[in-house]
Amino acid sequence: MALRPIDNALPTTPERPKKQAKVVVPIQKQSDSIVNDENKAPTAADATVEYILSENLKAVPNPESKIQSLIEGLESKDWIKVCESLNDVRRFALYHSTLLLPLLEKVVLVLVKAMKNPRSALCKTSIMASSDIFHAYGDKFLDSFPSDAFEQLLLQLLLKASQDKRFVCEEADKALNTMVGSMTPLPLLSKLRVYVSHANFRVRAKAAISISNCVSKMGLEGMKEFGLVELVQMSADLLKDRLPEAREAARSVVISIYEAFTESEEQKQEAWQSFCQSNLSPIHAQSMFKIIPSL
Repeated sequence: MALRPIDNALPTTPERPKKQAKVVVPIQKQSDSIVNDENKAPTAADATVEYILSENLKAVPNPESKIQSLIEGLESKDWIKVCESLNDVRRFALYHSTLLLPLLEKVVLVLVKAMKNPRSALCKTSIMASSDIFHAYGDKFLDSFPSDAFEQLLLQLLLKASQDKRFVCEEADKALNTMVGSMTPLPLLSKLRVYVSHANFRVRAKAAISISNCVSKMGLEGMKEFGLVELVQMSADLLKDRLPEAREAARSVVISIYEAFTESEEQKQEAWQSFCQSNLSPIHAQSMFKIIPSL
């Protein structure tokens, strides 16, 4: 009896085609893209806004009449109108500061809101306005209102100085420098101190630079009034910070403290070494010694 070939023992079943896996691509909302894109190039609309240097600003014609509609312009839904009103704020600050003073708190809150806006032109114009306000009012700015409006403004300036958008970052750096140059160091130092422990390391670095600039303007009595030990301990912590800018600012603070502390001391090295050993941990005290070349 003939045997059937093995290949023909069982009928073959055609292989079923495999299903293709479905890939779901999330669609990003346009609004989210606008808000989160920090490096977005300025739009054509942004380019239409003119950035006027402070020295080129002119006085406001009929300021007593114009001041009545200033807040309305700042609260406009048209962002270009807001930019124009912010430039008016700058004019009032520089030429009619007495008229602007009663509205200053409302103006500062508008500045804070504008700095949070994703439109680069609006953000930069508000930063420029803050510089002119610092220059015009100086210490009066801190005394003008009891709320936390200044703290909100300071935080926004530190955040904007810390971002990657260069022309906004540079303008915020200028505003911070104007702030330090226009105000008495001690009260400003009290406002800045909290930001050296901020979660954002770039904010810490910018705060450290402003603190260094403040301390460089202070004498020993002012440092003692703030807290000489606290200043040294703050610097010791910043010497270990992530960014070199923060560490360099901390070194600058230490040198300023050393020069003020030892100015009337005959044995400068011994006095400084004794102070650091008495108020710092051994490792922090050693880091202080390394900063001063003579030690």
